[in-house]
Amino acid sequence: MSNLTDIKTGSIIKIQGQPYLVVWNEFNRKQMRKPVMRTKLKSLIDGSTLDKTFLAGESFDFADIERKRCQYLYTTDGEANFMNNESYEQFTLPANDLAETLKFLKDDTEVYVTLYESRPIGVQPPVKAILTITETTPGVRGDTATGGSKAATVETGAVIQVPLFIKEGEKVIINTETGEYVGRTSE
Repeated sequence: MSNLTDIKTGSIIKIQGQPYLVVWNEFNRKQMRKPVMRTKLKSLIDGSTLDKTFLAGESFDFADIERKRCQYLYTTDGEANFMNNESYEQFTLPANDLAETLKFLKDDTEVYVTLYESRPIGVQPPVKAILTITETTPGVRGDTATGGSKAATVETGAVIQVPLFIKEGEKVIINTETGEYVGRTSE
């Protein structure tokens, strides 16, 4: 049985068969009362949040979560296909659930897949992606009324904001967490 003080920010707890990440926790011990642990939890399955107070003596389990290096292969028929780099086993995840992640992934990109009870539940892409600009309007010298940026489409179909000097065919570095332009590269 786990103890209240084992609950820490970043730990993953199983509640009603679902894994929850502890986003915030606070230990309270008041006079003449049993200690409690107040927490804010985020579901690793659907992203919902939950406020839960654990009482002294209440039992709970930590979730069995593992991360594996995998390779994103391709997307077809609404399914994103991945391959485990160790066992070469292939699996699919619904593309709708990964829409934000997939818009910066090229075929054969290495990612980390989060597994819960040996079932894939999430994908973490590399922090930075190098993508080629496929479509953008030419920048007009002196046109800085819009803050010096313009919309550009990259090879995966995502639309990002880039500086005015970026041209079609250039390779740019994109932060996959924020979707922002970081720089350009000659790779």
